[in-house]
Amino acid sequence: MSSPESPVRAARNGAAAPLTVAVTGAAGGIGALFTERLKDLPDVRRVLALDERLGETDGVEWHTLDIRDPALADRLRGDGRPVDVVVHLALDLSLEADPAARSAYNVRGTQTVLTAAAAAGVRRVVLCTSAMVYGALPDNDVPLSEDAELRATAEASCVGDLLEIERLAERAPRAHPGLQVGVLRPAVLVGGGADTAMTRYFESPRLLVVAGSRPRWQFCHVEDLVSALEHAVLGRLDGPAAVGCDGWLEQEEVEELSGIRRMELPAAVALGAAARLHRLGLTPSPAGDLAYTMHPWVVSGSRLHEAGWRPRWSNEEALSALLAQTAGRHTVAGRRLGRKDAATTLGAAGATVALVGTAALVRRARRRRR
Repeated sequence: MSSPESPVRAARNGAAAPLTVAVTGAAGGIGALFTERLKDLPDVRRVLALDERLGETDGVEWHTLDIRDPALADRLRGDGRPVDVVVHLALDLSLEADPAARSAYNVRGTQTVLTAAAAAGVRRVVLCTSAMVYGALPDNDVPLSEDAELRATAEASCVGDLLEIERLAERAPRAHPGLQVGVLRPAVLVGGGADTAMTRYFESPRLLVVAGSRPRWQFCHVEDLVSALEHAVLGRLDGPAAVGCDGWLEQEEVEELSGIRRMELPAAVALGAAARLHRLGLTPSPAGDLAYTMHPWVVSGSRLHEAGWRPRWSNEEALSALLAQTAGRHTVAGRRLGRKDAATTLGAAGATVALVGTAALVRRARRRRR
């Protein structure tokens, strides 16, 4: 890491009074990390921690409720001292969640937060989606600017939910004049227990490379995302901002740094197998996830950089942290294997390892259907 100093200090807005900040999803994950950071900031006088369960952070006001409950407006309105900023981090991005229930929670939750914030007189809401909303396409600029068109489709894990959240963020200031909405879009998130199709890619015995593709890898460590959220709260960053390490890694660099060899497959084989496995219910990742390992979706982060923010982590450091996080886990085609399955699959030799694993899963599903 480059420096222990916070990158936010130079960008503070010099507000006359310390802020009251509410955080949804404060009991776990990024929400817990951010809540812990907020409580010690001199620019913040009061932190409301909102979740369905109590978290472990002391020194904040805990309120337990479903963020889809319209009563959220009363919590934000408080005792005559309304919240200044809401940071909405209560999202379900689990690969194993029921897609319909997950979407209902994510979209309805965001709608409720924006409506409740406006009703309570909150000035600003900060949302968090992903740089995946730009889409992974062979003709993408490298890097993409924040103002690049959002060309993703709903074919990848959770991306449909994130695109809908982006639409809600765009419409909210028009529907609720006076409400400012900022959106942070992190690159491949690392640390803090992040478990996504992108992190599981590095749990495989071989790194799948689709023939003819040229992926670039950019990461975002959760510590950098937390500091960017702090910047959005204290620096009054409006509009969308991408968050990630500076630059990117080529696939060959990733393989050299990770020590994991590649397995190259024709596009038709890779995409066809991914679609069949997902259709059979054997893997949580739809075929659309493969695009993000084939084509670039690197972001510049220029908006945050211009406001004085800098990442502390490099791509090389973030990849090292990711490999340490995933050590001992074994995944084939996005499906995490138990110890017995892993021992059998990983005992195979050479580049056939992943194919043997996926073929076994397909045969098992066919036998069950018969």
